[in-house]
Amino acid sequence: MAYTKSSAPAPVRVPTIRNGEDVSPQSSQPGSAAYMPSEASSVFATFTPATESDVSAAIEAALKAKQAWQDTPFVDRAAVFLRAAELVAGKYRFELMAATMLGQGKNAWQAEIDAAAELADFYRFNVSYAEEIYSRQPTLNERGQAGRTDWRPLEGFVYAISPFNFTAIGGNLISGPALLGNVVLWRPSPSNIYASYLVYKILREAGLPPNVIQFINGDAELVTKVALARPELSAINFTGSSDVFRSLYGKIADGVREKKYRDFPSLVAETSGKNFHLVHSSADVSNAVKHTIRASFEYAGQKCSACSRIHIAESRAEQFFSEMKQELSKVEVGAPEDFKPFTGPVINQAAFDKITKAIDESNKDSRLELVVGGKYDGSKGYFIEPTIYSAKEVDHPLFDRELFGPVLVAHIYPDAEFDQILTKIDQQGGGFALTGSIFATDPAAIRKAEVRLRYAAGNFYTNCKTTGAVIGQQSFGGARGSGTNDKAGSANMLMRFTAPRTLKEEYNHLDSVLYPSNA
Repeated sequence: MAYTKSSAPAPVRVPTIRNGEDVSPQSSQPGSAAYMPSEASSVFATFTPATESDVSAAIEAALKAKQAWQDTPFVDRAAVFLRAAELVAGKYRFELMAATMLGQGKNAWQAEIDAAAELADFYRFNVSYAEEIYSRQPTLNERGQAGRTDWRPLEGFVYAISPFNFTAIGGNLISGPALLGNVVLWRPSPSNIYASYLVYKILREAGLPPNVIQFINGDAELVTKVALARPELSAINFTGSSDVFRSLYGKIADGVREKKYRDFPSLVAETSGKNFHLVHSSADVSNAVKHTIRASFEYAGQKCSACSRIHIAESRAEQFFSEMKQELSKVEVGAPEDFKPFTGPVINQAAFDKITKAIDESNKDSRLELVVGGKYDGSKGYFIEPTIYSAKEVDHPLFDRELFGPVLVAHIYPDAEFDQILTKIDQQGGGFALTGSIFATDPAAIRKAEVRLRYAAGNFYTNCKTTGAVIGQQSFGGARGSGTNDKAGSANMLMRFTAPRTLKEEYNHLDSVLYPSNA
């Protein structure tokens, strides 16, 4: 069984890769470890962090590989990722899932929809999106001339930085640019280092040349320092916190001002969210309750699209909270290896400390009423109960604070103040605008919310949860403080990694310098 294979013997070793080969140093040299969030004392994976010279060498190797890779016909590049999709869905499916369960604390369902289904979808759909881009050619050519668009890859390299919470995101951040002929320096999160290594291993087995994607184990600041110092940096493809992206943005801006870069680097990012559910007086309450539990508490609230604030019409509040308590009584929190738990641990000690500190403060806050939860246990793993607070004040700071954990703040609004609550939702949320949802059966209320909350969420849903965008159905991304809204799972995002060139050829001889009006 893949789960057993990934968990024993532990820890697994993530190799240091150079030129596609394992060049890991001897075990006597210092290394780093990734721990299991469900069993915090257990080391799941070990790796040796890259040095500055390692990162520089990786960039050099990628740039040397660039010409041959971009000259490779698109059909051959596409074949690599289509083969990889088959390996993800078949040969490596359960090993990827097991690595995601153990390393990231996901239960079997969440691991399946991430590491198997979504990753394979990214590889397959990106090929289709790339074909769509390449097909965009001039609609008209005058007689005697021909024009076309050359969808070149970027001239330099792409720096990809992926988060801990989705194996598929890392796979997409590197594969989209590479599919278009780019070379990529990839720094995955240490918290999902083994699952990320499996993604790299699969791509190599699928036929990816050894230096097209450089897999780097290392400290984020060190790798970033080296990457951002290179004039060949053409793009950053990032998923993570808004604060980190703002820092990257500022450093790139400084480099542009100093004329450090050959290009103006493209910045592509999907970052944080303080996502909302809105329950209208016409809502199907039972449906809203179930969707809210999934949106707020699956994977311990660690999805960037997770719901963490909710506004409930007063006439529906009693039923909503009653059913919420009833449904949550069925929800088990525990280690993913037990399979039964609906939700598991948060990712690490830092996340656990941040969230539990907020819970301790909230439990003492007279402006908040604890509806359910409020407890946690860090004796073995980083486990936090699904927690809901009802705020007496609509302006409570929890409506703006992103915790990235299983904590939901609720507010009850008078039915007649639907317009006012739409304004408040748009204004609140910590400056983020990633996902949001309305639960209602009144078409006028739904339409009003769609219009009034047009810029409050990049992905807006009706009568369903804020999580679970599916490639090919809902492209994903938000604006404001939630990123550049380039929409992962679309041709739009891939276009950010192209440098289109326009070509024109004339077939006729020019007989005169003068125009007819000069006669």
